[in-house]
Amino acid sequence: MKKGLIALAVLAALVLWVWSSYNGLVPKDEDVKEKWANVQNQYQRRMDLIPNLVNTVKGAADFEKQTLTDVIEARAKATQMKVDASNLTPEKLKEFQAAQGQLSQAMGRLMVVSENYPVLKANQNFLDLQTQLEGTENRITAARNDYNASVKDFNVSVRKFPVNVFSGMFHMSMKPTFEADQAAQKAPSVSF
Repeated sequence: MKKGLIALAVLAALVLWVWSSYNGLVPKDEDVKEKWANVQNQYQRRMDLIPNLVNTVKGAADFEKQTLTDVIEARAKATQMKVDASNLTPEKLKEFQAAQGQLSQAMGRLMVVSENYPVLKANQNFLDLQTQLEGTENRITAARNDYNASVKDFNVSVRKFPVNVFSGMFHMSMKPTFEADQAAQKAPSVSF
């Protein structure tokens, strides 16, 4: 009888511990999803600003149309890329980053080309949009940093022993982080 009560108490303690550990992982998993949604929100903000930038530049300068075409095509490709936080894999994150990187490069070329047009540089609408884009890029960086911090917290919790023993059973596996794009390793060349 005494052994049965001890075994029952140990089993109850184990169940309570698993329950508590799982319930500790759930808010961290949800935080990762929330931070990912914030990243996507900032990218969407950038997507919404790009047509305004392109139209402002188009209206103020007649220059290489390929630059505008590149921006428009990169934006279209980036908006087609959808990644869900619940099934975020390193491969899908890299695809997403690649599409966003192409857009960033196209926008960078647009900004460099626009420097050659004094009328455009002095245009208040263009200056306002440049400021908005700069702010958006800063918000994207902050959202990505928040996401990475949230992923780190989640991944540490999932990897700690003894939680790591059962976390996989509840589909609580490690999440990928944003990493620097390979193109970011080289400084862009700006020539006039």
